[in-house]
Amino acid sequence: MITVSNVSLIFSDKKLFEDVNLKFLPGNCYGVIGANGAGKSTFLKLLSGEKEPSSGEIIIEKNKRLAVLSQNQNAFDDYTALETVFMGHKKLFEIMQAKEKIYQKETITDEEGYELSHLEAEFAELNGWDADSDAEKLLNGLNVPSSEFYKKMSDILPKHKVKILLAQALFGNPDILLLDEPTNNLDFEAIGWLENFLVDYQNTVITVSHDRHFLNNICTHMVDIDYNQAKMYVGNYDFWMESSQLVQKLMADKNKKKEERILELKAFIARFSANLSKSSQATSRKKALEKIQLDEIIPSTRKYPFIGFEIEKMLGKDVLEVDNLSVSLDGNKLFENVSFTMSRGDKVALLGDNDLAKTALLKILAGELEPETGTIKWGQTVTKSYFPSDNDDYFVGKSMNLIEWLRQYSKEPAESYIRGFLGRMLFSGDQPLKEVKYLSGGEKMRCMYSKLMLSQANTLLIDSPTIHLDLEAIQAVNRGFEEYKGSLIVASHDHQLLQTVCNKVIEIADLGSYTYEGTLDEYIDNKEIKQRVSFLYKEDK
Repeated sequence: MITVSNVSLIFSDKKLFEDVNLKFLPGNCYGVIGANGAGKSTFLKLLSGEKEPSSGEIIIEKNKRLAVLSQNQNAFDDYTALETVFMGHKKLFEIMQAKEKIYQKETITDEEGYELSHLEAEFAELNGWDADSDAEKLLNGLNVPSSEFYKKMSDILPKHKVKILLAQALFGNPDILLLDEPTNNLDFEAIGWLENFLVDYQNTVITVSHDRHFLNNICTHMVDIDYNQAKMYVGNYDFWMESSQLVQKLMADKNKKKEERILELKAFIARFSANLSKSSQATSRKKALEKIQLDEIIPSTRKYPFIGFEIEKMLGKDVLEVDNLSVSLDGNKLFENVSFTMSRGDKVALLGDNDLAKTALLKILAGELEPETGTIKWGQTVTKSYFPSDNDDYFVGKSMNLIEWLRQYSKEPAESYIRGFLGRMLFSGDQPLKEVKYLSGGEKMRCMYSKLMLSQANTLLIDSPTIHLDLEAIQAVNRGFEEYKGSLIVASHDHQLLQTVCNKVIEIADLGSYTYEGTLDEYIDNKEIKQRVSFLYKEDK
């Protein structure tokens, strides 16, 4: 158990938390949410002891082991993948090293023999004999090839490094698990495995994530950082979001009686209580939900941007025909023999293990990169707009404010018109007069969405649409793409966005591509297809 008692964190120019009081109990998974800059990651650092609070205390139950997901991929370059996983259990790894040091000696003194006996006893007590199999089970579950297990981390691809660091955090059944954005750069199969692992986990899990699908599947509670407070609510992310919006709506309606409001809230709670993440906790959570009073749920101060796309010209039947594309980067082949078609109404989820390959394909379709082989044929009615994963070139070194920047992409130059689009993305008052070179990552993304809306294109090429965005903006993006009347092709790690928006899947592999008519979940669940697609991938070198 972790007890947070009267904790405040105040910097010279900003107050993050004040008088926070929370308890984190075993058997529960807590999702930490809040606007960008609210202090979610900082809150995890307080819990881990990496940062000290300005006042108050954080008490971890005695003899409980805490594990943290490392964010530094290069910190373990001198160790093998298995050694890196073992290091997740510091005491066990130290015993393993001490044993190995003694066993390497040609002769062992009586004193060293006594020490070795003591080490072996501690090793057995910590389930050390199962360490290899436990570590391998974690790595296999996360789809790390067995050929990587004994390689030095410096020789392992980044896409496998993140999985190894996650296995490190999970190793040895820690009593408290702190995970900051654990699904970043994971493939959907690995995320599914992690969800199942955490749903069955009997200890305490506290995670920060922008992945709504992940939060909904694993969380029993949400911790909302808002109003310089951190408040805990029973339920997953969707329950918190919808109940918060409902309460805001009901509180705004002065004519409704409180009894009617409570009845509506109880009906909402009853609907959600039938859909719980952990079946073993269904009864206790249902009772907790039933006890919730209207006043206990505080509407969020966070605002939702508006993203909606109008189309200037209707799309014809034929959208895109791609035949036998191939491309290389720095002499390395990203993909070859990629072929597919898109028709009116297609909203395509672009999948693949290699993010660079997906980005290269979208750049080729946008006309920003030439393929080595193959042809691209766009339909006669197509007007396309490209949303890149890296937008720095649009902003760096530009000495212009937001209005001047967005005016470059608008047929209508009037300031009131430009301000209207910026206002949709929550730039109001004097904010549009800010110079674009000083924008944060999230602000740049919101500007790019204003630009995308202005294009009125009937076909969108979208690369990484949710990076740097808070959950409210991600929800707005999701709704905008769902309601869009044109066709689109989108590369994203956001499961919920792809599942709710897309009706077609195209997977780009090393040696070709595969097209599936259906949703992301249907594609992931179709084991026969996934086995077939696996032959299009080369073994990692």
